[in-house]
Amino acid sequence: MMRVMRAKAKYVFFILAISFIGWMAYGQVQDIITPGRNVALKINRTEIPWPAYQRAVQEAAQTQRQQAGSAPTTLEQNRELENQVVDQLIQSALLREQYARLGITVSDEEVIAAARTSPPPEMLQEPQFQTDGKPDLGKWQAFLATTTDRQFLDWLDARYREEIPQIKLAQFLTADVYASDAKLWRLYRDQHDSVRVAVLAVRPEDIQDTAVAVTEGQLERYVREHEDELRRPAQASLSYVALDRRPNAADSAAALARVREVRARVATGDAQTFAAVAREASADSVSGQKGGDLGWMHRTEPSVEETFLAAMRALRPGQVSPPVRSSFGYHILRVAAARGDSVQVSHILIPIELVGMHLDEVEARADTLDRLTAAQSDPGTLDSAAAVMHLPLARTRLVEGDRLTLGRYVVPDVSVWAFETRVGETSQVIEGQVAYYVFRLDSLTEGGVPPIADIREAVTRAVRHDGKTALAAERARELTATVRGARSLAAAGQALGLGVPTFGPFTRIAPPSLLAAEPLVLGTAFGIRVGERAGPVIGDRASYFVELVSRTSADSAAWLAQRDAQRSATAVPARQARISAFLADLRAQAKIIDRRQELARKGTQVAPATF
Repeated sequence: MMRVMRAKAKYVFFILAISFIGWMAYGQVQDIITPGRNVALKINRTEIPWPAYQRAVQEAAQTQRQQAGSAPTTLEQNRELENQVVDQLIQSALLREQYARLGITVSDEEVIAAARTSPPPEMLQEPQFQTDGKPDLGKWQAFLATTTDRQFLDWLDARYREEIPQIKLAQFLTADVYASDAKLWRLYRDQHDSVRVAVLAVRPEDIQDTAVAVTEGQLERYVREHEDELRRPAQASLSYVALDRRPNAADSAAALARVREVRARVATGDAQTFAAVAREASADSVSGQKGGDLGWMHRTEPSVEETFLAAMRALRPGQVSPPVRSSFGYHILRVAAARGDSVQVSHILIPIELVGMHLDEVEARADTLDRLTAAQSDPGTLDSAAAVMHLPLARTRLVEGDRLTLGRYVVPDVSVWAFETRVGETSQVIEGQVAYYVFRLDSLTEGGVPPIADIREAVTRAVRHDGKTALAAERARELTATVRGARSLAAAGQALGLGVPTFGPFTRIAPPSLLAAEPLVLGTAFGIRVGERAGPVIGDRASYFVELVSRTSADSAAWLAQRDAQRSATAVPARQARISAFLADLRAQAKIIDRRQELARKGTQVAPATF
């Protein structure tokens, strides 16, 4: 039973994708024993000690390994996993506070009732809990009444004690969610009312730059008022050497010989044999665990290489392809079934890797590169090693938050290392897809709002555009009498030398791009009568005059016929929106202290998590 439990993905509930309530409890016990020591996270009054945080990361890595077939391997993947764990720990702590505030508890009776009537969905997918391929609640209840697996029962108890408060909180938050007839009719009209409008725009682009003077004071005020927009992430300037590790002709020949051997073992097309060999030999660990199964694939799938698709299209169900070359290596394909434009396909991947003397040569040079340059504090080390090993010294820049891409290939780890090291230091040898790399941090530009001297040109353009927008609004007001006195908006535009395009028919929820960016103009279009002219409407991009050409109103009888179904369909996203807003508000108001980097730099007494 525990094997089944671990093999299944976690069930997704209203609020939490994954919760670490157990680790929270562990952290509180540790805090009693050694208060205030090694606190990695503090969420309001809840403290998460470093050991509890590390164990939560280990648990998440193990879960990922079980579900995806592999744990994180790069610094970026590790950091992403760690941040996900932190988000889950924070949300868990904040929810526990709310349970206490609202008096939400779980009784033994509630756990027993939930276990009997609402079994975990993944359990009912197991054959032992099904009859004729359908879930059988009676079999589940019979199992509960007779099982003596204490570990499983403890897990089940903990699960319901976690889920039931979530459900109670969701019910508390959404008990008053109800869509009135007025709201439903408004939503229906937004989807079915349609209009055609003519629009005359007075644009700032039509005003000469010389019409707007820009002063130093305006630039400084703009920077103060737009700090969030102007703030930039940190940037690293890097030098690096790359030791080529791409396969040569001998490596390709060895891979081809290997794939031919594997192909001979599955040549009969037997599905069980193919699956067994895929589990043993395929380098694609995810599909390999499933016997090479890639699922249903369209015959013209745009994200798949054409050589792969061409081989797949040539196969009939039960056939096995000859070796197929792609950028990933060699594939052996087997089609299990075909349906319309899609096929159910499996594959075995044999990569083209360095072997023999070529592998020995590259690894020896990589060892030399490591010995000469890796993790050094003298900036000149990299230059000397480049000269000794006859490797060109190249340079690149990296923005914090981005992954480093050289050519077509992403280089792992650099995006984390570059912003945690000191200027002048070199990295460890980093294994990329086509090369071994060593990087040196040449300079680091801190994130934040740049000095005005660095952004003067962009800020000047923005200030000038704001001035031209104000002038455009002033000009539009001056044209009001002319526009309203013309027999039509088109005639007014012709007299003024301005274009008057017509848009529609369109609804409120699917407007043309011009009006989608101008909500005031869109509202005006639906707020005036046919033949009526309005304006100027001062928008974000220009000033506008609007004329309603025609309108088709929503059918109230059709709305009444579907009102009940609409109310039910509206309730689900409304509840989800209420819960999401509640969680976002909790997070925004929480006092969160994250000391992970500080503790890592100091070197805590607890060993780092191993995956």
